[in-house]
Amino acid sequence: MMLLTGGSACGKSSYAEALCLRFSMPRYYIAAMRPYGEGSEEKIARHRTMRADKGFVTVERYTGLSGLLLPHRGIALLECICNLTANEMFDEQGNIKDPFDAVISGVATLYRQCRHLIVVTNDVGSDSKGYDPGTRAYIRALGRINATLAGQADHVYELVCGIPIPLKGELLP
Repeated sequence: MMLLTGGSACGKSSYAEALCLRFSMPRYYIAAMRPYGEGSEEKIARHRTMRADKGFVTVERYTGLSGLLLPHRGIALLECICNLTANEMFDEQGNIKDPFDAVISGVATLYRQCRHLIVVTNDVGSDSKGYDPGTRAYIRALGRINATLAGQADHVYELVCGIPIPLKGELLP
């Protein structure tokens, strides 16, 4: 398992897709971003264009990752933990629940079905701005989830300006 982290728009997705292309098929793209509004629709369209003709089978899964069954062992790219965490944490009525178990068990279930798993996440909350209580709870939950996944991963890279910096494991050639 490989975990890719970094700030917004730092090249994580492009790098993750390039890594996936090094491995044989099948290639699964597990999309966790729930479409909500124009900004998300544009981002989803951009990501679909980026992976067009790369042999990915796209699986949209916003919650309940533990229930996902892949038809064949292959490589999976989970994009991204931030969206999955938010989807598991906040319901449509604005209620908040702890997403930790759902996200961690979901990633473990997915990993057992893959030869290789690449997980994309974001570094959020390091700006120390004054956020509302729900956002602060989300940042804490995501930090806990990211730390747990980093502990479980064989490789952890931080992407800075599109450049992977190994934090755990060696940089793959």
